Amino acid sequence: MALMHEPTAPYHSAQDALRVLETVARHTTGVTDAGLARHTGLSPERLTTLLRMLRRERYVDQGADGAYVTGDALTRLGSTHDREAALREKLQATLDRLRDSIGAAVYISRYVDGEVTISQYADGPATPSVNEWVDFRHSAHATALGKSLLGQLDHNGRRDHLSRHKMARLTSRTITSDRLLLSRLESQPPTVPHLDLQEYAVGTVCAAVPITAGSSVGCLALSLPVEHAHRLRQAADALNRNAAPVLLSLAI
Repeated sequence: MALMHEPTAPYHSAQDALRVLETVARHTTGVTDAGLARHTGLSPERLTTLLRMLRRERYVDQGADGAYVTGDALTRLGSTHDREAALREKLQATLDRLRDSIGAAVYISRYVDGEVTISQYADGPATPSVNEWVDFRHSAHATALGKSLLGQLDHNGRRDHLSRHKMARLTSRTITSDRLLLSRLESQPPTVPHLDLQEYAVGTVCAAVPITAGSSVGCLALSLPVEHAHRLRQAADALNRNAAPVLLSLAI
């Protein structure tokens, strides 16, 4: 299956953050801001933004002398003993924080062995998750996360998926023409979130942004009750701005 990967802003942020972490890890006794700037070539402004994120995510700690050292979260993810459990825990904490800051249920979705999967999500009483009334594996054409995942495949990959999953009409807004869907997927810039405006379920709107790490295809998505539809684009932009920590956790 060929992929249509085009780097997005979160991807570049995650790559820059990895350069910072690699530099910190090499300096076991700590490295200063000036040292990080010298070794990574990042501007002071860019470095400040990344270090703020890395400290919040507990990937680095700053000592009393101002030098940066490896944080607990990085140590745990770097361990082969419980990396899988540590990764799930780290991603869940990030999703919980996104749910609270954006005010929406949030999801991590991946395309695994030709199928749409939801690997983790965070919801709550004030941010209910989508009622999966039709299996997400069979409704990629109607969901924001499904369209985001399909959008990261090449034309043949999309065709293969649609040949295996009939494009059923789930609401009056559902696209059921494969030609129309493929045309929209091909014309969608990777930096623009995919939307679901009551295409999957009446009463719910959704958005999704890509989080492609390596050869895997994934996305970060959110859902809102339709009465909060006026917040969807703002929430989608916030989701995109905050996708870097998720990408970073997957890349470490």
